[in-house]
Amino acid sequence: MEGKYDHRKIEKKWQTHWLKKKTFAADPNSAQEKYYILDMFPYPSSAGLHVGHPLGYTATDIVARYNRMQGKNVLHPMGWDAFGLPAENYAIKTKVHPEKTTLSSIETFRRQIQELGFSYDWDREVNTSAAEYYRWTQWFFAFLYKKGLAYRKKAPVNWCESCHTVLANEQVINGLCERCKNEVIQKELAQWFFKIREFIEDQGKTSGLLSGLQKIDWPESTKTAQENWIGRSEGMLFTAPIKDTALTLQTFSAHFESFAADTFVVIAPDHPFLPTLLAGTPQAEEVLQFAEQLIAKRATHAYGATEAESEGIFTGRYIVDPVGNGDLPIWVASFALAEYGTGIVKCSAHDERDFAFAKKYQIPLKPVLFPEDEMERKKVAALEVCYSDMKEGILMAPQEFTGKKGGACRAKIIAYLEEHGIAKRHISYKLRDWLVSRQRYWGAPIPVVYDDQGEHYLLPDDELPVNLPHDVDFMPTGESPLTKSAEFHDPQDLERIEKKLKVAGMLPAERKIVRRESDTMDTFVCSSWYFFRFMDPRNKEEFAAKSELEKWGPVDLYVGGAEHTVLHLLYARFFTKALHKYGYISYDEPFLKLRHQGMILGEDGQKMSKSRGNVINPDEIIEAFGADTLRCYEMFMGPFDQKKPWSMGGVEGIRRFLNRVARVFEKPINYDTPTSSLLALLHQSIKKVTEDITEFRFNTAISQLMVLTNEFTRMDSAPKSALEIFVLLLSPFAPHLAAELWSEKLAHTEELSFMPWPEYDEKYLEADLVTYAVQVNGKLRGELSIAKTAEKEAVLAAAKEVATVEKHLADKEIVKEIFVPGKIAGFVVK
Repeated sequence: MEGKYDHRKIEKKWQTHWLKKKTFAADPNSAQEKYYILDMFPYPSSAGLHVGHPLGYTATDIVARYNRMQGKNVLHPMGWDAFGLPAENYAIKTKVHPEKTTLSSIETFRRQIQELGFSYDWDREVNTSAAEYYRWTQWFFAFLYKKGLAYRKKAPVNWCESCHTVLANEQVINGLCERCKNEVIQKELAQWFFKIREFIEDQGKTSGLLSGLQKIDWPESTKTAQENWIGRSEGMLFTAPIKDTALTLQTFSAHFESFAADTFVVIAPDHPFLPTLLAGTPQAEEVLQFAEQLIAKRATHAYGATEAESEGIFTGRYIVDPVGNGDLPIWVASFALAEYGTGIVKCSAHDERDFAFAKKYQIPLKPVLFPEDEMERKKVAALEVCYSDMKEGILMAPQEFTGKKGGACRAKIIAYLEEHGIAKRHISYKLRDWLVSRQRYWGAPIPVVYDDQGEHYLLPDDELPVNLPHDVDFMPTGESPLTKSAEFHDPQDLERIEKKLKVAGMLPAERKIVRRESDTMDTFVCSSWYFFRFMDPRNKEEFAAKSELEKWGPVDLYVGGAEHTVLHLLYARFFTKALHKYGYISYDEPFLKLRHQGMILGEDGQKMSKSRGNVINPDEIIEAFGADTLRCYEMFMGPFDQKKPWSMGGVEGIRRFLNRVARVFEKPINYDTPTSSLLALLHQSIKKVTEDITEFRFNTAISQLMVLTNEFTRMDSAPKSALEIFVLLLSPFAPHLAAELWSEKLAHTEELSFMPWPEYDEKYLEADLVTYAVQVNGKLRGELSIAKTAEKEAVLAAAKEVATVEKHLADKEIVKEIFVPGKIAGFVVK
């Protein structure tokens, strides 16, 4: 390893060793404390691994290796989220079956991941598109169905004209399909849903989707995003008669403090009550046609139109307002949502959207809530501006609350409304049940059949898996390709199922089973439970044995992209809570600790993309610089959760650091007791690296390893005991080089991966070290910890090698050196 070590030889050697020995297989019979660490498993695309993948995987691998050395029984698995639209769209384009392209992509991903030396338990590998996996996805559908948590209904759904399939609300981003970015429209179709709303609030001993967030260690931004998506609103429910009819309607308001200001009512264009409301009115046909137009337009926005784009039409009906505001006109409005609250809302001058709508259609407004500032009060009174601060605003009606702030008397207003029989308390949510039907081929078939009367029946468990057929035309037509598959609807299969259902007393004797359910399940169903399968992946009798679920679950640390803040994480929590409620597991949250990695940008500071030509292929980096270099560089780029631009100069700098590490071990090794200053640096390094791994500060951990390397570099001969500690600390970050040094240079036969992690001694932390601030042209560029006794030349030489300083000195002339003993080492460059 003279000068520059041979990374190709060393890395291949240890990767082969680890795979052959199954070094990182979790021990199912161990009495050690378990530690389950998991990556959000990747979708294996034909493009292969990109440099963003190793960022998260390296972090989990560092933590996994650290915990093994802490004596824990680590479960660290990897698998493939292999169903979904991209593979099917690629099949449509290339005329190659998605199973073939998916398996080929998996082979590429597996090779690339193994070449990075990640310590996965490959015996537990799963593929969601394999029948032995989706057989249990189908079991989960049946489980939810039997518990009343899966149902079929006809409903307006999000439809992507490009992908020819329905989408869940969570898969529509600003009115566009999250996959193809094309416009989403509304269609009415019979679809399958999961009752995720059932678990918003606590279910007995099972914590709800809201309350459960308080007991898990997740980023606050992620928790807030889930809370906002669920959208819990506490408010009041008002009941009012509809003038000149025997009908009544109910309106929900979360901001009811200004109820005396209500001057009109809006109803959602897709509200099922609308035809009844309009019956007998001369404008019924016109209003219903306009409502259809609003439904179509509204699909281009996440939750209805903006204030500027709001549209509506007067129904010709009025309510008799129960709070004495007179007869209030009822309008159809594009921004009203049928599934939020009651889908009918009383409106006033104190909501921005209501205000803009009323101004547009010249609906009278009556402000009753005012700011304290006199000038602003006049503007509100003149209806020049909308004032909506329900907490700080001062009420001028009704008389009982005149002169009081809305927030201060909210509780009294609730009591007033209830005592007078005007309204009652009500809680509403934005979250809708999860739509899981997809009109595409590459997904898990839904285990349901239909009789000649259109009634559906759940398949018996012994009919699972329902296998995907191969005689399909992938071209999207608006209905599932499975619809026209003769193999899928084989008459003999249907006859066998029919007999079983009749024997079980589920199917009337005179009826016939005529077809299977041709829709497949949303790919997120497969990824909502995969972490359970990793606990017992070869079980053929159940999705996982209860003993294994209790042994390994829940996941101790989960790492993945923040783009899954709502979709995957919310669905996985729903599955876990359903299993807990019905006694399958003792825990009701799937992931105790969650961390998100930031995005790696191109060298131009832009998001990597083929069109920009700034994509970095990890294979090329591994070939040229080594897997350990790529791992250490991605950890050293900056804070783990932040965006970071790629830098080939930075890659080269890390390789130089690892070369320096290798050169340390080319020198003689002695058996002396380390000096007090070296002991101080060693124990400081143990403390810092240990804490940094725990806190995901991998960049500063590597900085500390560089400081230690610099100290060894200055020595003619280093003590073996000190070098052993150094290799132990290095091993989670650069495992191939560390294993080689441990085995070949330090002559150990024990497996480095399971050596005890070093412990620091507080008494050494007080001794003999000083930290220098390292400046370049007056700007702080790094820090250097070094022995107090180090002379000026040694300090400046070490400061030049600090990685964050080195790049600012590269290709520049040092015109002046600055040295303030014990404080500053600096350089002026040009």
